[in-house]
Amino acid sequence: MSIFHLFAIIAILLLGALFYLVLAEPGLAYSIDRKSYDIGSHEFVGLVASLVDVPVFRNSRVEVLSQGEDFYAAELAAIRQARHSIHLEAFLFWPSPVADRFLEALTQCAHSGVRVRLVIDAIGSIITPNKYFAALREAGGLVVWYQPLRWYTLKRFNNRTHRELIVIDGEVGFIGGAGIADYWIAEHQPGIPWRDTMLKVTGNLVSGLQASFVENWLESTGEILSAPEDFPHCRANLDPGVLASTLGLVVNSSPSAGRSTRARILFQLLLASANERIQIQSPYFLPDASVRKELAHAVARGVMVQIILPGKYNNHPIARRASRRRYGELLAAGVAIHEYQPGMNHTKVLIIDQVWTVLGSTNFDNRSFGLNDEVNIALVDRTVAARLNQDFERDLALSERVTLAAWMRRSVWERVLAFLGIALERQQ
Repeated sequence: MSIFHLFAIIAILLLGALFYLVLAEPGLAYSIDRKSYDIGSHEFVGLVASLVDVPVFRNSRVEVLSQGEDFYAAELAAIRQARHSIHLEAFLFWPSPVADRFLEALTQCAHSGVRVRLVIDAIGSIITPNKYFAALREAGGLVVWYQPLRWYTLKRFNNRTHRELIVIDGEVGFIGGAGIADYWIAEHQPGIPWRDTMLKVTGNLVSGLQASFVENWLESTGEILSAPEDFPHCRANLDPGVLASTLGLVVNSSPSAGRSTRARILFQLLLASANERIQIQSPYFLPDASVRKELAHAVARGVMVQIILPGKYNNHPIARRASRRRYGELLAAGVAIHEYQPGMNHTKVLIIDQVWTVLGSTNFDNRSFGLNDEVNIALVDRTVAARLNQDFERDLALSERVTLAAWMRRSVWERVLAFLGIALERQQ
């Protein structure tokens, strides 16, 4: 064997090892110094804010929008009322009648002199041709792709922006898990429309959403957006005397070299601090060992843990089978798992003790916690929690509870597919 062949073999082995690490690097083992907290107290709010390194926003209002027709109508109405700027960030912006309506409204605003900026994920919207935005660009709108496939982006290729955000004039914001596509309104195939929830936000919290957009705009263009009219609430944020019923945090999550993310810290801390009830809705649920352990600890200390996940209409069948592979440990610990029956449930909500709620783009999986750029709003507001609990109970009534006995009878084919998907689970 020649030296050349030896070096070639070594190089192939090294590349294979690196590829394996990318796919299967073990997750960070999270644990918490467990204390008994009054999670509704200002002290606990301050603790959470310190740990995730974000400010607490006051003087904000939130409206829950639980159906596609409702949140799309609200978003389009707000866009048409824009005076200065529209900032939209999307993982999914797919050619469709819904997207056509958005582009028409955005183009009209750009013609009127409104600064329109879009950040679209290059892989999430890979089916969307660049020319789809031609009319908007001709009107003066700016559209950029996040992490397009280039030789210099290959090392960051696995980092996507999964954020679904709209911010109008720095005064009105929308956040949640719904992209812009017909999945959320059309009824032309089984499981459609998807069930989902978005929040309409006004007040100081919008500053945090704006900052989230600015981060990805900078990464896509090199430009830091800092126009004062895009941050009208910054002065109010500095006034410690401003109080309102809603306290909130905007928690951005971007992957770090050390593997930890703010979203992961937020979720782990809230799960560990629950005293009465944990309610989770997530379309893609692949909890790592630390989350599974935390949920089991919660049940052991008397906390009711309820989880609603998609049933057979999950749009990612491999992810669903990988998720179901984890049911056994949780069911044995006393966690109640329910599968939504009418269609795809894409809702991403965490409710803790009817006090804290977290809603945004993060799924309970490694891709959201460790690979993607995500954004969530964490709210301390019993009224919002009660409103989201109404939706949770309604979805629960349309779901089928999974028993440990039924889980143990799952088919050989499902077990085989779940086993084959193990290598990809940390990419889902």
